[in-house]
Amino acid sequence: MRYILFEDFSHFTLLPFSFTRPVYHLRTGIFTAKERWEMVMETELGQFAYDYLGPAFNTPVPPQDCIWINGRYCPTPDFLQQLKKIPPMTGFTDHEGTVIAAHFSPNILPDSFDGIIHADLLESMGINLQNSGLNILSFSTLPDLFAQNNEWLAFDFQLVTQRQISESISDPYTRIYGKDNLFISPGVKIKAAIINAEDGPVYFGPNVEIGEGAIIRNSHAFCANSTVGLGAKLRGDTTVGPFSKVGGEVSNSIIMGYSNKGHEGYLGNSVLGYWCNMGADSNTSNLKNNYANVKIWNYQENRFKDTGRQFCGLMMGDHSKCGINTMFNTGTVVGVSANIFGSGFPRAYIPSFSWGGAHGFKTYLPKVAFEVAEKVLARKGLRLEEADKHILNQVFQITAKYRTWEKT
Repeated sequence: MRYILFEDFSHFTLLPFSFTRPVYHLRTGIFTAKERWEMVMETELGQFAYDYLGPAFNTPVPPQDCIWINGRYCPTPDFLQQLKKIPPMTGFTDHEGTVIAAHFSPNILPDSFDGIIHADLLESMGINLQNSGLNILSFSTLPDLFAQNNEWLAFDFQLVTQRQISESISDPYTRIYGKDNLFISPGVKIKAAIINAEDGPVYFGPNVEIGEGAIIRNSHAFCANSTVGLGAKLRGDTTVGPFSKVGGEVSNSIIMGYSNKGHEGYLGNSVLGYWCNMGADSNTSNLKNNYANVKIWNYQENRFKDTGRQFCGLMMGDHSKCGINTMFNTGTVVGVSANIFGSGFPRAYIPSFSWGGAHGFKTYLPKVAFEVAEKVLARKGLRLEEADKHILNQVFQITAKYRTWEKT
C-alpha cells in the first residue's frame, strides 16, 4: 500500500511558514512532520502539496488505491492502528471533524483539486467519513508550533532512543543533571557546559557543537550540525534546527533550519523559518506590558486575531533577516524574504519582500532577494534552484496586496 502525506486548511493558518513548503515539512520537536512519519512507518512516503508548491514537492502518485495521511498529526500507536483498518472509499476524522486519513484512488480527484484535502471535498467524491474517536496531537496555528514543542520533543526523543544508543559526554568540566534524559549522537562536541535535563529530554544530533559556558535547561533538540555559542542561556522546549547557530538567551522557540540567532539578545516563544538571520543584540517581546492576550496577523482572515495566549514572540518566514539591535513587538509576524533594520519598533505585521523598518518600507525586489539567497546558500554548499525561485516569485505575487506602499 502506498502512503501519501497531504495538507488541509491549516496551510493557510500556518502562513508565512507554509508559503514556501508544505505543512508536513515544518519542524517541531526533533523532526519535520514528514521525517517523523517516515521514521515510524519505516518507509518513504509520497507527498501532495498545495497549488504552486506542487512542482517542487509532489511525488508521482500511483493509479491504485492509496492511504492519504494528514501530515501535521502525530503518528501515535492509536492512529497507526486506525490506518491499518481503514476501508476503501472511507475517510477518518478527528473529534473536531477534520480529516486525518482517507483511503481512495487519486484517479477520482476532481480536475480542480488544489492540493488541499478536506471533508467537503471527500464527501463530494463519494467517500464515507467516519469519526475515528481519536484526539491526536497536531499543530494548526502559529502559536501551536512553540506551545506544543515540549510534547513533540518528548515523542521524538522516545522514537530516537528506541532505535539508537546514546554516546557519552567525556568532558570532565561539563556538569550534567538528569543524565538519563540525554541523547548524544556521534560527533558531538561539548566543553565546560551546564546541562540540566532533569525535566528534559535533551537531544544532541550528529556533529553538534556546544560552546564553553553554555547553560541548557529542560527540553531541547539540537539537530545535526547546529552550534550553540559561548555562554548561551537556553531555557526549555526549544528546537535548534540543522545547520543553525544560536546564542544569547532563548526560551520555548523553534529554529527550523539553516538559520542563525548567533549573538546576544532574547528570542522567546518564537519561530524562525529556514535561512533566517537575527542581527546582534536583536530582541523579541513575548509578553505585553498589560498582560493581555497577544494578537497576531492572521493571513486567512486578513486581520490581527487573538491567540488566546499571554506569551507570543516573533514568527519569521523563510529567507527573512534583521539588522543589529532590531526590536520586535509582541506577536510580530514577518513574511518571506523581508529585510528589517533601523531604530524603533517596526510594525507587528511585516509583509513578504519588505525592505526597511520603523520609519517605513519599500519593496525588496525578487531579483535582489535571489542574489542574496544565492550567496547565503552557497556558504552551505547549496544552490538556489529554479524551483525555489518559482515558489518565491509566487509568494511575491500573492503577497503584493499587503505591501500597501506599492499602491501610493
